[in-house]
Amino acid sequence: MNGNLALQPKRKTDPKQQPQFRETKKVVVRRKSLPVQEKLLYMFTILVCVVVAGVIIFRYAQIYQMELQIKQLTKQHDELVVEMADLKSQYEKLNDPQKWQDFANEREWVASTPIFVTPKTDNPLASAQK
Repeated sequence: MNGNLALQPKRKTDPKQQPQFRETKKVVVRRKSLPVQEKLLYMFTILVCVVVAGVIIFRYAQIYQMELQIKQLTKQHDELVVEMADLKSQYEKLNDPQKWQDFANEREWVASTPIFVTPKTDNPLASAQK
């Protein structure tokens, strides 16, 4: 045996033995690309959908902001109502003529002329409540 393959005799293949592979041709079907008008139609359709979705999301954000402001204003209003009721009760306490008379008597203040105290009928808070 010779080490050179060029000098080695070619091996004969058995006619019974068929080749292990078979040459086949594969037909590749190329699709036509979409026409430009159809591509533009798809692009504009997607663009319109994105714009509509953006507008809807923006409006929902505005509605959320308004609801938050309403909630804050309602809370502020409730706090002011409580404060106003407290101030009104303080006003009524301080505006009592009998209290002033008792206060003067405790300190032994004497009026030079007799004072006739009549309760006021005009209430400054009444006009604010209307």
